Amino acid sequence: MHLDKFTKFLKTVDLSSYRERFRPIKIVEMDLPKEIQAISFLYKVYWNDKKFLNFDDFYNEYKSTLSNNLETFRKKIQMCQKCFYLGLPARIYRTWASIITQIHAGYVAESVFGEKSVEMSEELDHKGADFRINYKGYKLNYQVKKETHSREVRRDKDASKTKLEGEFIDILYIVPPSDIFSNPKTKKGEWRKPYTDFTNNKNLERFKNGFVVFTPLTFEGEKRKIDQKIK
Repeated sequence: MHLDKFTKFLKTVDLSSYRERFRPIKIVEMDLPKEIQAISFLYKVYWNDKKFLNFDDFYNEYKSTLSNNLETFRKKIQMCQKCFYLGLPARIYRTWASIITQIHAGYVAESVFGEKSVEMSEELDHKGADFRINYKGYKLNYQVKKETHSREVRRDKDASKTKLEGEFIDILYIVPPSDIFSNPKTKKGEWRKPYTDFTNNKNLERFKNGFVVFTPLTFEGEKRKIDQKIK
C-alpha cells in the first residue's frame, strides 16, 4: 500500500520545472554540518512518518524545524541572508531528488520481503547501508550505487570498515540523459544503444517525468535464495 502511494506521488513531481529552477543556483556548495543536513529529515518525513510532501512543502518544513541551526551556520560562514536562502533550497533539492528515489527502493523491497522487513535511517547510512532487510533471520545491507548524483549524496561506503551484521549487496542506479528518451532513434531509424541498454534492464523503470526507480525484480532473486536455503 505504501509503495503504491509513494509511486503515485513520485509520478506527480514536476522534475523538469525543479531542474530549470535550481540548476543555475550554486551558492551554498560548502559542506553542511550534521545539524542542518537534510538526510535525517528526509528519512523522518518520507519513511518514518510516511508524509509524501512535494519538495516545496518538504523544504518549508525542513527550514522551519531547523531554523535556529540554519541561522547559526549562516552567521558562522558570514553569508548574507538573501544569498544563503537563495542557495539553500537548490542545495537541499539535489539531496531530496536523490534520497527519495532511494526511499522508493526501500518501499519496493518491502513489497517483496514483507511489511516491516526494511530498515532505513541515518545511523544505518553512516554504517554503510542505504537500507537493510531482515528476512527470515537473514540480514541484507543494500547500497545504491549511483552513476550520476551530487557531491553531498555521493557516499562511497566501505562496508569492510563497519560492524554491521549481514551481507552487503550493491544495486546500480543509472539515470541516462533525458534526450535518450525524447530522441531514442538515430537518423537511420535505429534504436540508440543507451536507450536499448536501459529498456533491457528490467531492474529499473523510468517514469514519464524522468524519475528512475528500482523494480521488484531487483530484490526477488535474493528473496528466492533465502527461501531455498530454509526449505
